[in-house]
Amino acid sequence: MHKFKIWINAARLRTLPLSLSCVVIGTSLALKENIFNSKIFLFSILTTIALQILSNFANDYGDFSKNTDNENRVGPTRTLQSGLITKAKMKIAIVITALISLLFGSILIFLSIENISNILIFYFLGFFAIASALFYTIGKNPYGYSGFGDLFVFIFFGLIGVIGNYFLQTNNFKFEIILPAITIGSLAVGVLNLNNMRDFENDKSSNKNTIVVKIGLRNAKYYHLLLICISILSSFLYFAFFHNTTNLYTMHIMLLSFLILHLPTIFRIDSNKLDSQLKYLALFSFAYSIIFTLQIIILK
Repeated sequence: MHKFKIWINAARLRTLPLSLSCVVIGTSLALKENIFNSKIFLFSILTTIALQILSNFANDYGDFSKNTDNENRVGPTRTLQSGLITKAKMKIAIVITALISLLFGSILIFLSIENISNILIFYFLGFFAIASALFYTIGKNPYGYSGFGDLFVFIFFGLIGVIGNYFLQTNNFKFEIILPAITIGSLAVGVLNLNNMRDFENDKSSNKNTIVVKIGLRNAKYYHLLLICISILSSFLYFAFFHNTTNLYTMHIMLLSFLILHLPTIFRIDSNKLDSQLKYLALFSFAYSIIFTLQIIILK
C-alpha cells in the first residue's frame, strides 16, 4: 500500500463528518443572528479536523500499546495492528498533529476574540482538547479505559463544540443554544456507544472498562435508546420554543423518523454486526447538522 494511503487510513477520515457537526450547528446558530465570518468558520473546521485526526492517531497508538487491538478486534483493522506503521513513526505523527492543532487553534482564537480573558479561556480549552485527544487511550490511566469516554465526547462534541463555535462567531452566549448542543452531543455519545458495543467482548477481555463493559451489553442498548430520546427531545424543544413554526415541526419530525428506524435494529442484531449502524448514526448526525442549518436559514 502507498505510504500516503496508509496515513489516510490511519487518519480514519470517516470519523470527520461527526466531529464537524458541532461546528456546523454552532455556526448556523450565529447565522440565525446574521453573523458569519468565513475565516473563523474555515479555521474552526481545520482545527476540528486536526484534533479529530490527532485523536485517531492517539487511539491507534494507545490501544495497540495496551494490546487491545489484537486478533479478536471486531472493527476495522488499524495501521499499527497490521504493521503498516511503526510505533516510533506514529509517535512522531502524534506530535506533529498536536502542533498543527495548536497552530490552527491559535489562529482561530486571534481571528475571533479580542478580550484577553476570553483568549486565555479558549487557550485553556484548546490545551484541554489536545490533552483529551491524547489521554483517551494513552498513559497509565487513560480515561477511555475507565468509562469516562462518553462524558468527554458529550462535552467536546456537544457543549464545547456547539457553544464554542457560536461564541467564536458572535462573542456572545445564549442559553437557548444549549439545547442543540445537547442534541448533537447525545448523538456523538450514541456513536461512541455503538463502537463500544461492537467491541464489547474484546474490550472486556482487554480490561478496557467502557460504559458498555461496566453495565453490560443489554443495558447498553437501553442506554443507547436513552441517548437517542434525549437528542430527539432537546432538538424538538429548541424548535418548539425558539421557532414555533408548524411547517418546521413537520420537517423536523420527518427527519427524526429516520433515526427512530435505527433503534429496533440495535436491539435486533448481534453486537459484532453493529458497525453498519455506527456509520449510519455518524452520517445521520452530520446530515442533521446540515438540515438544521438549512432550517435556520429558511426561517431567519
